[in-house]
Amino acid sequence: MLDRLSFPQPWLSLILFVTWQFLSDGISGGSLVLGLILAWAIPQMTQGFWPERPSFMRFWLMPKYLARVLKDIVIASFEVAALIISPRKPRPAFVCYPLELEHPLAISILASTISLTPGTVSADVSDDQRLLLIHALDTEDEQEVISTIRKRYEQPLLEMFK
Repeated sequence: MLDRLSFPQPWLSLILFVTWQFLSDGISGGSLVLGLILAWAIPQMTQGFWPERPSFMRFWLMPKYLARVLKDIVIASFEVAALIISPRKPRPAFVCYPLELEHPLAISILASTISLTPGTVSADVSDDQRLLLIHALDTEDEQEVISTIRKRYEQPLLEMFK
């Protein structure tokens, strides 16, 4: 009985509640009650879609990771803009990136990070979740793309999901 009343995904519930409060027209008793109901009901209804609870062992490293990603997005935006303006032709390439990450959420975060950064797109993850296919807009050296992604994104994610 108490399992049905619990919050199966507490972080998701908190995010849903806070998001609802931002979207509602001011904080009132009704918006608080409806926010709590939604924060409880949505995770209950989607519980079957969550095979295992995401486990951040070192969640305090996430702000540093997000700051790095935001900085890289800004820098890559200027680099892509300069490439578009310049007369030089881009050198696109598909890169097979060997994954060290094993947790599905960590792989998803890495793929999303790569796609958010202008100039690169995550195209596919292999069935065994060992390779990530990445399209780079402009690169001469595939190994440089691999080492940059490993150092800037995958290593911090490995630390967070240990």
